[in-house]
Amino acid sequence: MIVSAHRPYFAPYPGFFKKILLSDIFVVMDSVQFPLGRSWLTRNRFKNDKGVYWIRIPVWKTGKGLQKINEVDICYDRGWKEKLIKGLRMAYKNAPYFSDIIQVWEDILEEEPEKLVELNLKLIRYVLDYLNIDTKIVFLSELEISAKEPELTIEICKKLNADSFLAQKSAEKYLPSELFKKEDIKLIFFKPIPCIYPQLWGEFIPNLSIFDLLFNCGPKGPEIIKEKV
Repeated sequence: MIVSAHRPYFAPYPGFFKKILLSDIFVVMDSVQFPLGRSWLTRNRFKNDKGVYWIRIPVWKTGKGLQKINEVDICYDRGWKEKLIKGLRMAYKNAPYFSDIIQVWEDILEEEPEKLVELNLKLIRYVLDYLNIDTKIVFLSELEISAKEPELTIEICKKLNADSFLAQKSAEKYLPSELFKKEDIKLIFFKPIPCIYPQLWGEFIPNLSIFDLLFNCGPKGPEIIKEKV
């Protein structure tokens, strides 16, 4: 059984979902420390007529000290929701599947999820359903593991009776192979191949948010995401 794990990024890029597709169980790392600096947990890249543009979700940090990801609250004091939707409308109004996908954003933001992890997981779960990916999802916070890396990953695998752990190639230097071999856990590394698809606004830009693909390709998304996994 193959297990993988990742922090619950905001509107992740396609490679995030390819990783889940290749796994039997995907562990949401919701109870690890929230980074103090910039993070993919609160921002991602989209595309408009000027090229790449960023969407950022404001969160409460001041006076909070070190927080776990699942403790971080969204800040709704700045009127950013309307700006976010306006930006998506301007960028993707001519995309073939604009109407369906923008409605998802409007519905989720209308709910005003309190926690950042709630917002991110609503978007992630929507995409998983859309792409017909039925990998089992487990939360680190539910596994009652207190170890730190690299032992944390090993304990996750042991808890879930996994014989293999899937990680991106860039994580290889952080996961000592001898520790996994000692526990008879196979390390599998992969490097996601960027999805290529029809895209608005000129020259193709890879590894944008998965929603760029959905706006442009809609129901062809599952086929595209499963190519060259």
